[in-house]
Order: sequence, then structure tokens, then C-alpha cells
Amino acid sequence: MFYVFQGPDTFSRAEELAALRAKMGDPSWADLNITYLDGRSVNMAELRHHCDTVPFLADRRLIIVHGLLGRLAARNASKADREFLTALVDYLPTMPPTTRLVFCQDRELGKRHPVLALAASGDAGYVKTFRLPQGGALTRWIVERTNRAGGEITPRAAHTLGVLIGHDLYQLDQEIDKLAAYTNGARAITEQDIALLTSYAREASIFEMVDALGKRDGKTASRIYHQLLDAGDHPLALLGMIVRQFRLMIQIKELAPKLATPDAIARELRQKPYPIKKILGQSKNFTSAQLRVIYHKLLDIDIEIKTGQVDAPLALDLLIAGLSRVA
Repeated sequence: MFYVFQGPDTFSRAEELAALRAKMGDPSWADLNITYLDGRSVNMAELRHHCDTVPFLADRRLIIVHGLLGRLAARNASKADREFLTALVDYLPTMPPTTRLVFCQDRELGKRHPVLALAASGDAGYVKTFRLPQGGALTRWIVERTNRAGGEITPRAAHTLGVLIGHDLYQLDQEIDKLAAYTNGARAITEQDIALLTSYAREASIFEMVDALGKRDGKTASRIYHQLLDAGDHPLALLGMIVRQFRLMIQIKELAPKLATPDAIARELRQKPYPIKKILGQSKNFTSAQLRVIYHKLLDIDIEIKTGQVDAPLALDLLIAGLSRVA
């Protein structure tokens, strides 16, 4: 039996692999019959050796290979890799019945991939595609995950959490566990709980404040700033988040003409695509010259606060007033 687990949802794939590992029996013996192979370097002889090995004190072996199928079917695949793919397709139907071979791919393979075609032609192969939930599907995922964690969440709160974090399921799972522990099953998780416990809620407020500054709406920017102060955020922490926001805007402003998409920019900056898309929109409210002037002003304010030349809350009030008038 061989499996193909493909697609960008590595979180759900990891849970599926954990379920397969759990079927291996006693964990103290199971590890002796589980092998992980790097698909970037493994060859046919090595793969076949592991698949043909008799299980040790168990009824099956589990072989997990990452990235092999994409490598073998790449447009620039070498002659050796193309021959490897042919040999693999010939070998899979003859694997020992004690072997469970799992191919993992972070991207979806084309339907014409020979291994997928082999899986579709009989009952020896199984293909599962893991796509990241979007929109309403993401909200439902959050609700179901919260229930699994022993909690409840209102639909509006689930939607808000999805908007704040996006489809980073690893981060969502951590936040859900934290929120479920906080409410302890006594009531449903609300938007207020998210604002209190989730750092992403503060980042969203900073986004909103910088948006207001970009629109020269000092009143809204000041209101958000004082809401964050009232919630217990330190002015220097808020200044740090504002500095980060403007630094990313400067970087994005420089990269946008060179890179075609927000996703490409996010990869270059090693950031998540969702906030980069938002900051890309924000950067259009400022010229490159304005951003450089603002960034230097932020540095000056940081020094003034830390050297005691100015009161921190007042310094940020003056900063917001000044940025709202940037021409």
C-alpha cells in the first residue's frame, strides 16, 4: 500500500501521519519500523532496500519520503531521475504487503503524474490532497478545532481569529488552545477574549492605526493609540510595532517593482503573505521619501524616550499628530 499526501496544508498532513504512526502499535517498538527519507537525495536502491526490509517484531513497516515525487517529475529532471520514476512505478505494485510507503509533497502534483495515475488505476495506492481552508471553510475549521480543544467559540470570534491570523493552522491551533484554556469551557470564546489574549489583535490595531496615519486621519489614529494604552500596552512596545510597520513598508516599496506578487515579496522578507498584502496597500499612502523621513523620526523619538528627554506617552501623541500632517 502506498500513499500520496500532497498540498500546502502541512498541519493536517502532520496529523494524518501521526494517525498512521499510531497504528504501528507500541511506541517503544514502533520507532524501529518507521523510516524517514529525504526525497531530494534518496535513490531507487535505497528506497527499495527500506521497503523490502522485513518488519522487526511487528506486522508492518512505515516509510515516509518527503519531496521525491516532485523531484522525479520536474521539467528539468535528469535522465537518472526519469529512469528512477519509471522504475518506481514498476516497483510499487510489487511492494511487500508489510510495507506502508508514504510520499509527502508540499505542492499538488499534476493529475498526469505517473504515480498518481497508478494510484487511480487500482486499490494499492491512496491519494489525499491537503488544501488550506479559506473563508467560510477556515471559520468552520476554527469552530471544530475549538470544540476538539474542549471549548466553544462564537461565529464572529471564529471569523475574527481567522482574519487576524489567516490560514497559519499551526499558529491558529496554539491560539485556540490558549483561548480554550482561558474560558475553561464555562462560556464561548468572544472577540473580547481574542483582543485580550492574542498578540495578533494588537498587530491588527497597529495596522488600523497606520492605515489612519496614511489617510492623514489623526483623530482615528490617536483613538486607537489610547485604546492600546488603556489595554495595558507600554508606549515603547507600541513604538516598536510602529517602527516595524514602517520598516516593512520601506522594504516592500523597494521590492514591489522587482517582484511580481505579494507572495513573492513575503518569501523574500520571510514574512507571512497575509500581512504583507495589507502593508503593500498601506505603503501606497506614502512616497519613498516620506517613509525615509518618518523612519528617521521614529529613531529620534526612540532615543529621546530612552534617554529621558521626553515622556513616552506624550512622545507618541506628538508623533501621531505629526505623521497625520505629513505632506
